[in-house]
Amino acid sequence: MSRIGNNPIVIPEGVTVDIKDGIVTVKGKLGELTQNFDSVDIKVEDETILVTRSSDSKDQKAKHGLYRSLMHNMVEGVSKGWTKELELVGVGYRASNQGQKLELALGFSHSIVMQLAEEVKVETVSEKGKNPIVKLTSHDKQLVGQVAAKIRGYRRPEPYKGKGIRFVGEIVRRKAGKSA
Repeated sequence: MSRIGNNPIVIPEGVTVDIKDGIVTVKGKLGELTQNFDSVDIKVEDETILVTRSSDSKDQKAKHGLYRSLMHNMVEGVSKGWTKELELVGVGYRASNQGQKLELALGFSHSIVMQLAEEVKVETVSEKGKNPIVKLTSHDKQLVGQVAAKIRGYRRPEPYKGKGIRFVGEIVRRKAGKSA
C-alpha cells in the first residue's frame, strides 16, 4: 500500500484543477501546467484531490505515489513556485544575466552563454567578498531542476579545492591532497 499515494492534496485558494480523459490541467496565479496521468483515478472533492488506483497490479502500485507527488508539485508550483539557487565557487567565477540570457565565466578561455526557457526566471547576485549566486525560479519543478543541473554540469565541484558550481547549502566531500 502506498502511504504517499493515499495522502490527499489540498488545493490552495486561486488554483483550479481540470480533469479530462486522464489529462490534468492545473491553473494558478503563476502559470498553467498539464500532465497526462494514466492507470490511476483522480477525484476532486471539495478543496482536495484524491489519487486512487483501480486495482492492485504491480504497475499501478508503482505509479500511485509517483503520480500523487507529481500532482502535488504541480499544485505547489502554480501557487508558490519553485526556486533553485546555485553558488559559483572559484577565483574569477562570475555570472551575469541580460533578460533570459545567462552568461557564466568559469575559468575557460571563453564565457558560456545560455538562453533559458521563458518559463524560468533567472537572477544573478554578486556581492563583494561573497561567491556569485544564480537564482532560478519557475512554476515547473522539473524544468527548474533540469536547467539547474545543466548549469551545474559545466563545472561540477571538484573534491580537492571545492571549486565549481554547487547548490546553495550543498556539502562537497573534500579529499586530502598529496602528502609531502
